[in-house]
Amino acid sequence: MITPPVPPFTSSSGVKLRRILLIVVLVLVVAGAYGFVRLGTYLAREDPLQKSDAIFVLAGTEMTRPLEGADLYREGYAPRIVMTRETQEPAFAIIEHRGAKISSQVERARDVLIELGIPATAILIPPRIHDSTAAEAITLRELVEANHWRSVIVVSSKFHLRRAHFAFERELRGAGVQILMRGSRYDDAMPERWWRQRSDIRDILQEVPKFVAYICGLGA
Repeated sequence: MITPPVPPFTSSSGVKLRRILLIVVLVLVVAGAYGFVRLGTYLAREDPLQKSDAIFVLAGTEMTRPLEGADLYREGYAPRIVMTRETQEPAFAIIEHRGAKISSQVERARDVLIELGIPATAILIPPRIHDSTAAEAITLRELVEANHWRSVIVVSSKFHLRRAHFAFERELRGAGVQILMRGSRYDDAMPERWWRQRSDIRDILQEVPKFVAYICGLGA
């Protein structure tokens, strides 16, 4: 007489454990996919626009950000535009030492805005050289305190908005001013589909580590 094979013993606790692990894996996969898709829109956080005391245009692009500032001025959102000055390449000092004159990026942008009809008296360029968003935030705090501003629109590139908001909120905490973040309409980034453009992928890969550093208190 042949004895039928005995099926392997499986405890109910083992089955439950595998089910729990499967659920955890599925949750992590779904969360990771959601985070991947939403990463661009998370970084490109904006605020509803409202009338403000100034438009604060961050350095970093030749005309993408300044042109947005000019449009906001023309649309009546604020009576003045502040354009920050960024560090230039060391080669500029060599060029000037050799006797050649060359205007800075912010000065060229200012001249373009004036040609487009923005009054020169409405454009302010602080003398300080800015090597980081944190330095720009310090300049804004000084201007807020000196002019008693209560609302400022900060213009930047779309993927830079979240980190810039963090830096400005940190520096101006307690200053009694409302900071409104605005991404330039001339920035061709696509936050909702950031993985479809090589330039967006490159910008995201550069921005995420910087933002994490700011969150960890390492950003300057």
